Amino acid sequence: MSNLERDPAELLASSAVLTDTRVEILEPRDVPLGGPRAMSVRRTLPQRRRSLIGGWCFIDHYGPDDVSVTGGMRVPPHPHTGLQTVSWLFEGEIDHRDSVGSHALVRPGELNLMTAGRGISHSEVSTAETTRLHGVQLWVALPSAAREVAPFFEHHTPVPGSIGAATVKTFVGSLAGSGTTATVFSPLVGAEILVPAGTTIELPLDVSFEHGILVDSGDVTVEGTDVPVSHLAYLCPGRESVTVHAGSAARLVLLGGEPLGEQIVMWWNFIGRSHDEIVASRADWQSEVIAGADPAGRFGTVAGYDGAPLPAPELPTVRLRPRG
Repeated sequence: MSNLERDPAELLASSAVLTDTRVEILEPRDVPLGGPRAMSVRRTLPQRRRSLIGGWCFIDHYGPDDVSVTGGMRVPPHPHTGLQTVSWLFEGEIDHRDSVGSHALVRPGELNLMTAGRGISHSEVSTAETTRLHGVQLWVALPSAAREVAPFFEHHTPVPGSIGAATVKTFVGSLAGSGTTATVFSPLVGAEILVPAGTTIELPLDVSFEHGILVDSGDVTVEGTDVPVSHLAYLCPGRESVTVHAGSAARLVLLGGEPLGEQIVMWWNFIGRSHDEIVASRADWQSEVIAGADPAGRFGTVAGYDGAPLPAPELPTVRLRPRG
């Protein structure tokens, strides 16, 4: 998914982590994705209080949306650099097309993973059959050693596992007997966890990872701390497990990874390491694709999309500053 904000903020990604055992609750902010009938999302990452959880750098939570009211998802071709997009749906269906020739459907319980590397473009449109749209769109920042890789696309369907009475579908990495062979460039885990009402589970964690637990639905506590729907509970490295209780049937998304330990700059749909790098990415997109100077260039062409690509917003008047 694109970041469709018309005036995207300078997002200075920090890899600072806590060194104690408290649970930090991150509140979402509502972000409209376009005009009056467009979808809105609830964004918990990045934010000023925290901008990275391992390599995870962007968490948009949306729906369940009535497509007849919101118009669903229609994101024209747009660029990405320096990241991976991780698409995971609970309800609905999205048509994905990209500039490396991929054409795939995003369906509930199936992972679509797109590695942008040095540059890719793609479109996302909810299908005509979709009446409700509900899921998460996630980004992973690529470490410096991998961020110039050639772009590519993968599709995976995880086999469910279990933790007590809870069902686990691990779409990145492995957890509780569930997992995929999805390509990652830093140690990560990502999983959907369904917890029945009145159930307490002891969720195993990698002690070297920091983690975030996003509550999609249900009355949930993490280590006895209430975590409202659409909020994110942050856990620092050093934990072997965490206690989660669901007072009502709950759906959670667990994200974790080793702290990235790098300074990055995020602006619009680009991740780089400096202001000048972001400026160059924007200039390439505007000249190659928007102005049509080199359709076969860095970002390529999305075949089969009926419409114009998305122009980049204007850059801020101050230099973008990395932080880490």
